[in-house]
Parts: sequence; C-alpha cells; structure tokens
Amino acid sequence: MMQNVHLAPEADEDDLYSGYNDYNPTYDAEELENDTAFQQAVRTSHGRRPPITAKIPSTAVARPVATGYGSKTSLASSTGRPVTGAVQDGVTRPMTAVRAAGFTKAALRGSAFDPLGQSRGPAPPLEAKNEDSPEEKIRQLEKKVNELVEESCIANSCGDLKLALEKAKDAGRKERVLVRQREQITSPENINLDLTYSVLFNLASQYSANEMYAEALNTYQVIVKNKMFSNAGRLKVNMGNIYLKQRNYSKAIKFYRMALDQIPSVHKEMRIKIMQNIGVTFIKTGQYSDAINSFEHIMSMAPSLKAGFNLILSYFAVGDREKMKKAFQRLIAVPLEIDEDDKYISPSDDPHTNLVIEAIKNDHLRQMERERKAMAEKYIMTAAKLIAPVIEASFAVGYDWCVEVVKGSQYVELANDLEINKAITYLRQKDFNQAVETLKMFEKKDSRVKSAAATNLSFLYFLENEFAQASSYADLAVNSDRYNPSALTNKGNTVFANGDYEKAAEFYKEALRNDSSCTEALYNIGLTYKKLNRLDEALDCFLKLHAILRNSAQVLYQIASVYELMDDPSQAMEWLMQLISVAPTDSRALSKLGGLHDSEGDKSQALQYYYESYRYFPSNIEVIEWLGAYYIDTQFCEKAIQYFERAALIQPTQVKWQLMVASCFRRSGNYQKALDTYKDIHRKFPENVECLRFLVRLCTDIGLKEVQEYATKLKRLEKMKEIREQRTKSGRDGSGGSRSRREGSAGSDSGGSKGERLSAQLRALPGAGEPYESCSSKELDASYVDPLGPQMERPKTAAKKRVDEDDFADEELGDDLLPE
Repeated sequence: MMQNVHLAPEADEDDLYSGYNDYNPTYDAEELENDTAFQQAVRTSHGRRPPITAKIPSTAVARPVATGYGSKTSLASSTGRPVTGAVQDGVTRPMTAVRAAGFTKAALRGSAFDPLGQSRGPAPPLEAKNEDSPEEKIRQLEKKVNELVEESCIANSCGDLKLALEKAKDAGRKERVLVRQREQITSPENINLDLTYSVLFNLASQYSANEMYAEALNTYQVIVKNKMFSNAGRLKVNMGNIYLKQRNYSKAIKFYRMALDQIPSVHKEMRIKIMQNIGVTFIKTGQYSDAINSFEHIMSMAPSLKAGFNLILSYFAVGDREKMKKAFQRLIAVPLEIDEDDKYISPSDDPHTNLVIEAIKNDHLRQMERERKAMAEKYIMTAAKLIAPVIEASFAVGYDWCVEVVKGSQYVELANDLEINKAITYLRQKDFNQAVETLKMFEKKDSRVKSAAATNLSFLYFLENEFAQASSYADLAVNSDRYNPSALTNKGNTVFANGDYEKAAEFYKEALRNDSSCTEALYNIGLTYKKLNRLDEALDCFLKLHAILRNSAQVLYQIASVYELMDDPSQAMEWLMQLISVAPTDSRALSKLGGLHDSEGDKSQALQYYYESYRYFPSNIEVIEWLGAYYIDTQFCEKAIQYFERAALIQPTQVKWQLMVASCFRRSGNYQKALDTYKDIHRKFPENVECLRFLVRLCTDIGLKEVQEYATKLKRLEKMKEIREQRTKSGRDGSGGSRSRREGSAGSDSGGSKGERLSAQLRALPGAGEPYESCSSKELDASYVDPLGPQMERPKTAAKKRVDEDDFADEELGDDLLPE
C-alpha cells in the first residue's frame, strides 16, 4: 500500500514564496521629497512633456513639441483630434491628468477657484408638468382610487361600516372610468390588474361586513371567474363563510372544498384553517362522523386547541366514551408555545435586568401569552365538565379521571378547579353533604385553593342560615387570601346578617379596594348605607353600579327605592319605568309604580299599573284589595266582585273578603245573591257579628221569617261580647300591672277577626249607605322580587358567587347580593 505514496522532495525545488519580499525603490513614495528631479518636475512644466516616442504611421503631421517655457506648435492629427498639450480656445489643454480638481490654465490667469461651477448661476427651472395630458390624468385618477380604497379600509377598522361601503363603491366607479380611459390610450395589456383586484376585493368585503350577502357573492364571483387574476380561487373561502352565515351549509362545504383544491400543499396553515371551517360546518349540519374525520386530520397534521375541543364535542355527540378520553388526552398534550412565568422573575438585583423585566412584564407579547393560556384553560375546563358525567358510570368517577389526567400535564393548577367543579355538580344535584365534604378536602391545600373552597363553604352555610359556620369559613377564606374579594364579601354578609352594618361596610370597602370591579360588594355596601339611613351615599353606590350594569333590574329597583325614601316620587317613578322596560313582567315593580301614582292622586295611571301587576301575578292580596276598593269607589261593584272572590280563594279563613263579596252583591241590587252569600258566611263563621247584622238587615228589608232567628243569635253574640269585654276590663283594673294590660291588649287583638281592619267601613255600609272606602294601603315591602318569577317569595338571603377562581357556579349577578 505504501508503494503508491510519494514523499515531497526536500531539496532541488524552488521556494513557492520567493520574490514576495523584493522591493523596487522606484515606488518608494517616502523619498520623493528628496528626489531633485521629481521636485523640479513639480515646480516647472518639465513634468508635462510627453515621452519621446516614434511617429505614428497614420499621422500626417508630426506631434507638437512643447518647450520648457510653455510655447507650443499646433499640429493637427489626421483625424482632427487636438493633440495633448494643444492650445484650444485660449486655454491650454493639460498634457496629463495629474492636476488638482478644477485646475485650469485660466485659473492662473486671474479666474476664481470654482470647482462646483457656482459662478454659472442657478440651474434653469424644471419644465412645467402638463396636467392636461392623458397620461397625467390617468395617473391622478389611479392615485385617487388608491386613496378611496385606503379610506374605506380605515372606516371599516373604525367601525363605520356604512361610510366604508360608500368609499368602496366610489372607488369601484372611479376604477371603471380609469380602465376605460387607459384602454383608449394604451393597449389592454397595460391595465393595472392589481388595482382592479384590490378595488373589487374591498368592495366585496364591505358588502359582507354590511350583511349585504347577495351583493358580496356577486362581487366575489366577478373576481373568481376572471382568469387574469392569479390565486383568485382562494376567495371561495370567503364565499363559503358567507354561505355559512346564511346557514346554507351544503354550499358552504362545497366552496370550502373548492378552495381547498385550489390551494397548494405548501400552504399548510391555510389548508388547516379551511379544514377547521369544514369540520365546524359538519357539526352544524349534524354530520358528526365527517366532522370527526376533519378534526382528526387536523390533530394529526397540526394539533390545535380549537380542533381538539371540537373533536371532543363531536365524540360527545356520537357518545363514544373511549374516543372522548383519547381526544381529551390529545387536547391536554397540545403545546402552548409560551414562555414560563419564571422568565418574568428577576434572578438578581441588577437594576438594568430588573428594568428590562419590568418593561416586558405586561407588554403586548405577555398579554397575548396570557390570553392564549386563558383560552387553553377554558377549553380544558369546559371539555372536562362536558365529558366527566358520561365517560364513567358516575360523574364523580369521571371527574376523578379528568383530574388525574390534568395532574400529569402542564395544566396542573387546573386539577383543583376541577375538584371545585365536582362540588358544584353535587350542589346542582341537591347533594349538599357531598358538596361540603368535597370542599372541606381543600382545607389543607395551598392558600389560593383553600380560600376558594372556604368561600364556597361560607356561602353554603349562609344559605342554610347557619351564620356561625358561615362566619367561620369566611374568616378562613380571608386568612388564606386577604385579597380575595369574594371572601371579604361573604364575611361582610355574615356581619350584615347579625345587624352590625358599620362593620359590614368596612368589609365591603376592603373588597372594593382589592377588586374595584366586584359588583356584589358595591351593591351590598349600597344596601348597608340604606340600612344606616345614609341615603345619599347609598344612591351614589347604586348609580355607580348602574354605570357598570346598565340593565340590572335589581340596581334599578334599589335606585327607585332610595329616591322614594328621599321623598322624590317623580324620580322614583322614572327609575321604575326604566325597570319596567328591562323586566316588563315584574308584578312587584308594577304594583310599586301603581302605588306611587296613587299617592300622587293619579288614579287612572295607578289602575293601569295595578291591573298589569294583577294580570302577571293574580295572587297579590295588596293589589287585589286596591283594585276591589277602586271599583267600589267608582260605583262599579260588579267588577269588584271578581277581585274579592279571588282574595277569598287565596285566604279562605279571612271572613272580610267574603263579607265584601256579599256587600258588593247587595250594593249592586242583587239582594237574593247577597242573602245567599251571607248565609254561607254564617254557616262557616257562626260567631261573626258583622255577618249576622247584615242578615238581620236584609231579612227585615225583604220581609223574611228568618229575621227573628238571626236577631236572637245576634243578641246572644252581642251579650257574650259585652260579658267578655267586662271581664277583660275587670281583669285589667284588678291586676293593674303593665304586663296584664299588655296581655289583655294582645288578647283582644288576637281574639277579634282579622277582618276588623275594615270593620268601621263594613258597619257603615248597611246603615248610612255610604260607598265603600278602602283603608290606607299598607306600605309595600322594599325588598326586590325576581322579575322572572311571579310568585311571592321571601327576600333572598345570600349571594351566589360569580365565576372566577373563587366562585363555584355559573350564575348571574345578584346571587351574591344581600337584599334588605
């Protein structure tokens, strides 16, 4: 093998690098100052002499020879070219190019040094542009079209869709004029296709934004059918989106697939988005198997959160438990592609590093990362809540499986939230004991989770009116996380329930300091100020809350209530009118509005609102009483009968409503019906003195034989009543104690009929024949009744929490509010 190896010779070879260090002294510029010949040539014209060469054969005359004194002989060459060193126009052309910039012989004769030629004066003015030329008109028109397209896009981004459409139409008209003018001057090949494409595309987009879908589709068709536009087929995606908005799902899928066929495979991201649209459309049409194929393809090519979530929905729709589990695991495994939070924690005390970290801690990139993470957590939590009740035999086992999967992923912190959602599910199934046990498991967890669980436990015990337990868990929640506004609100609620309004207000204020958007605390502090009769501060709180929650019926009611307490009925009625516009079926608000109009003397408006309240909730005794009294006052006793009959059905043990029915029959002239009603009342309430008096009167007027029987019963009852009163009076005089007097007063009140509140009017009806007058209406309760439910209920006693990390159910505002 070594026989083919040839070693390099060590001698008898020339040096490869020889000659590089050789130096020619002729090129030594440092010795030029000491070179006499060179210095002489510089000072005289000696250096300008041309080298002596042989004559050129083609030259007819010999070259000029210059002397050392500058005299020259002008000899022309055969071509007429001035030779070097010749005198031309009084200026000697230099023999060589070795001279300073701007140097001429004339400069030595007195001319100024002017290398830039400034002595020649200013430059001549530019030639004026001919604005009347066709090319210039086309150029200006094209510029105007571009400006209109830009203005249309800007108007769309600002939300002015109508102006954007007008600008787009104007750009389309001017662009057509531009095309016609260009065709008259130049060939069709010179038409600006890019401008035409942008004008049509913008016009179609503006039509779509203004929901003019037919015009948008026509404009897109013009673009798609024009073969001169490259890649116009992609716009079929937009056409598919329009068909999707029109719920024409078959055509939407058709155009999506046409667009997918025209997009090359190198554009992977766009193809994935179109596949996503196709899958969503299949879900809307109920074709879940086709949707599963689309989302499976996406998850195999480019996994994403949306595709994973939609895949879980599709498997849930077909009821495939195992595939739901696998899809959930694939959703968990989708990478977030965001930086860890440790990046934003300073590792040292370097001020420069701290300044940089502080600058990027809340920049746009960080906000985008937070939004992406929040979206991922939302998808995972929603998917877990969706599939947990169905993937196993019981929802508890399903939640346990989801929790274990989440614990083994990058979303470890969501496991505790899933446990809390498990407790929520127990609550929805009315299994309060299991809910409490589940929440108590978090007492030994970290502070944030402990605070959330304790907050919910406090809420549960508050609902059950166990204020001691509620206060205990509220303290635990506050101690675990002092900045938890929900925990502070619950603690304030427990203090409020014990009547310590000042201390409750302090807790609500602290909750607002920690979270200014905590509407529950703001509402409750308004109620607290209302209890303390600090009406101006209460009104200020409710008005602030109204600015945040514009259509909250509870807030509107409280504002009206405060104005009523401030003796401003006009403002109270105005806010109640706003409440009626938000909750038109709220019988309580309607009756309240009717009462305010009644107090102002406007009986017709009061009748209207009371009747509307009765129509939505025909079991409100106060409304029924007012309507019956109104028709008696207006001498329409026949109409009053139906309301008193309704009251008698609601309160069958109250004799006064049946007496009012009989009285209405009597006053309307139907004596026989009145007599039958009084007899029926006498059978049900044989010891009612008022009924016997009316029976005696009617029987006397009609001339019936039963009058003696009823008169005897009436005398016996009156005598028994007198004996009872005498015994009561003697008992009071004999004892003389304040307690006896109080008991006797209570006994007389309880022993009498509950209808004695109208006894004075009822006694006056048969004798004097005066019209019935209603008693003074009782002041309405200021507590708010849910407008969605017409039945009368006691005021709510606790507030259900909003949904955040400390909340436990998806409920609307007001559930965590403590009404008065």
